[in-house]
Amino acid sequence: MTSRPLDQVLAAVDSGLDQSVERLFALLRIPSISTDSAFAGNCAAAADWLVQDLNSLGFVASARATGGHPAVVAKSPGGAGPHALFYGHYDVQPVDPLDLWETPPFEPRIATAPDGSKRIVARGASDDKGQVMTFVEACRAWKAVTGTLPVGVTMLIEGEEECGSKHLFDFVRANKADLAADVALVCDTGMWDRQTPAITTSLRGIVSEEFKVVAANRDLHSGVYGGAAANPIHMLSKVIASIHGADGRIAIPGFYDGVEDLPADILADWKGLGLTADDFLGPIGLKQPIGERDRLLIEMISSRPTCDINGIWGGYTGEGSKTVIPSEAWAKVTMRLVGKQDPVKVRDAFRAHVRARLPADCRAEFFGTRGSPALALPWDMPVLGKARAALTAEWGRKAVTIGSGGSIPIVGAFKDDLGLDSLLVGFGLEDDRVHSPNEKYDLASFHKGIRSWARILDALAA
Repeated sequence: MTSRPLDQVLAAVDSGLDQSVERLFALLRIPSISTDSAFAGNCAAAADWLVQDLNSLGFVASARATGGHPAVVAKSPGGAGPHALFYGHYDVQPVDPLDLWETPPFEPRIATAPDGSKRIVARGASDDKGQVMTFVEACRAWKAVTGTLPVGVTMLIEGEEECGSKHLFDFVRANKADLAADVALVCDTGMWDRQTPAITTSLRGIVSEEFKVVAANRDLHSGVYGGAAANPIHMLSKVIASIHGADGRIAIPGFYDGVEDLPADILADWKGLGLTADDFLGPIGLKQPIGERDRLLIEMISSRPTCDINGIWGGYTGEGSKTVIPSEAWAKVTMRLVGKQDPVKVRDAFRAHVRARLPADCRAEFFGTRGSPALALPWDMPVLGKARAALTAEWGRKAVTIGSGGSIPIVGAFKDDLGLDSLLVGFGLEDDRVHSPNEKYDLASFHKGIRSWARILDALAA
């Protein structure tokens, strides 16, 4: 049973939806492409638009210098309960190829899908302006009905997420006191499906490596040296083939140190989602999962570590034949980490695995980075339970807790620099065409996203 103030807030969300869409459209019209310096003025304009809008709600908001595009910081007091730090971004991806857009990317419109549903079409509709505005509009409804928020809120809305948040990490460290909170709320993720809300409770970490295998001191004539001289491409191929066993497990010694199994109830929830190879791999023309054979497909992509070869090259690759044994061969590798895997230990174990499989007169040279660890919320975290119940109440389906196969480095900064766990709640869908032409955000995602945040704010105060 919802409280009377929440009932009124939800009614205000419903009655004000048209105005909420118009405000989102105003933000979508600003071409805030962060990766292209020609749009720096537009990024500043998007930040200024948000500052003006948030100040109109009673927040104390300002655009802060970062060394790059400005970050918007806004604060509002609230009732009892934890203080929340909300994070999102106002910058967007480039729109190329422009000729594939059905209408201009910065002229937002409402389109009707074949099934009759409505969708907002524009660059940034889903990633991340539409998502940001679900939270802003939820705050607007609470302010309109009660004059305040159920909990204190600080917003941090950056302008460089699409180019690596390259100035945000220093900004967070330099503004710890100003960004102090009890929990972080992030709206840059998605639903499980159109009817099932989701909270992302874990993000995989990452280790990236680039390395080369070096043999002879020059390229060799294969007719003279073939059969006697070590071929780096052969050596590299053997190393790569040795990374995975026949059971799909990664065969690097010590790689699984720190990897934990899911709690039984969470695993049961995931199994109940019924994700099949046909559902997940069918659309990309594949049929058979190649991960650990004793794991569910959803585990493979969400809660288990990976090691993937992203690129491999060496020798002569031009037109025609050149009978050469190359002196070196290269590869790029990324390892996605989970649980308590240590990026440095994983990197060192990988390098040891490579070196152990090379002849004594060959060597490997590595050009990787330290990497970042995985992040996970405690399964029994009270705030997680409150948010999950709020989403379930709004959508009428049990909100699932899922792991993300990707990485969001700023969430790591919130943990390391601010000591905050992050609730990742988003309303995007797989078919939103994020980063592609004709990006869209379902009107239902926007509307019920606002209602969901209104409920979560209420639940956090309970």
